Amino acid sequence: MALSLDAIALGVPHVEAAHAFYTTVFSPTAIGDGQDAGLDLHGTGRLLLRQIDALAADAGMSPDTSGFRGCVLSVIVDQPGEVGTLLDAATANGATVVRPAKKRIFGEFTSVYRAPDGAVWKLAAAAKKDTRPSDAPVRLTETAAYLGVTRPKAAKLFYEALGMDVDRDYGDKFVDFAVTDGVCRLGLLPRPALAKDAGVDERGHGFPAVVLTHVAASREDAITLLKAVEPAGGRVVTAEARTGQGDYVGYFTDPDGQHWAVTVGA
Repeated sequence: MALSLDAIALGVPHVEAAHAFYTTVFSPTAIGDGQDAGLDLHGTGRLLLRQIDALAADAGMSPDTSGFRGCVLSVIVDQPGEVGTLLDAATANGATVVRPAKKRIFGEFTSVYRAPDGAVWKLAAAAKKDTRPSDAPVRLTETAAYLGVTRPKAAKLFYEALGMDVDRDYGDKFVDFAVTDGVCRLGLLPRPALAKDAGVDERGHGFPAVVLTHVAASREDAITLLKAVEPAGGRVVTAEARTGQGDYVGYFTDPDGQHWAVTVGA
């Protein structure tokens, strides 16, 4: 049973407002209903929006959060003009620009904004120049979560023990994992480097308001995955069946304290 990043659960102060914001910016497809409702990000993974108090309680945390959360969410689009289109949509709906849209030192065209719910998002273009008119709506080609960790090489070993395959490995500078259709990419950077890249102060504490989510094929697969967490250096927070629903959900943290949920049938 291999871990994959199938969805990103965001803890937000107001679910309806957050739903309106992300729907306007990313033009996703709504999926599911009730607590498991989410947004399909153009087949590159899912975004789940939960009341922050409820998400924190499920993860065994206080909902208090302050400063940098140690996680930067990212989307990749085809060309620079589409980065500008997404940034304009975000700022028109309450986001704050952290880094304006521009070409960086190594030719990468990026921008960073802070959403009204507090999440930091990086927008990046796969190409250096526009070669055609931008799509409307803009189509995302990849979604990712980048974690600020103590040592990427050590964190890599934990995720490899849970079945993830490394894609790019630059030692303690940067590591990420192979991605397949329908899931998000996971990347690891030293926390100071991640904060610097995003243009934010690295200081922060409390609940990160992000729970990375894996959808297992069965209850047995979920239990097997959770059993591998503590021998690999993580910590199982809860492992239980949801009352009345019959599907399974468990929570764990990686060695750097990032929260994960393992669900069945979400």
